[in-house]
Amino acid sequence: MNNKIRTEALDHLFQAVLTLKSSEECYAFFEDVCTVNELQSLAQRYEVAWMLREKKTYLEIAEKTGASTATISRVNRSLNYGNDGYDMVFARCASQAPGEQEEA
Repeated sequence: MNNKIRTEALDHLFQAVLTLKSSEECYAFFEDVCTVNELQSLAQRYEVAWMLREKKTYLEIAEKTGASTATISRVNRSLNYGNDGYDMVFARCASQAPGEQEEA
């Protein structure tokens, strides 16, 4: 991770996230921590990243997600020059059986 953003407070937040055991727990926690717009922005970026990995065009992505081309471009830059976080998560999600991440 980029050491410029690493803080004790962020470490605490990530440790809290790692305790969550289901989608319902994620909804409860993230609805308390984030605004609706923040959650929608995070979800949108994730969908954009997924669609970019699926070789969708910027136009297809913009139409489906409502993301601006600037957002799509930023996500694409993260995919190509970032820390491989998206790809790590995509690989883990693909290797899990449906519903597996829901079990507590």
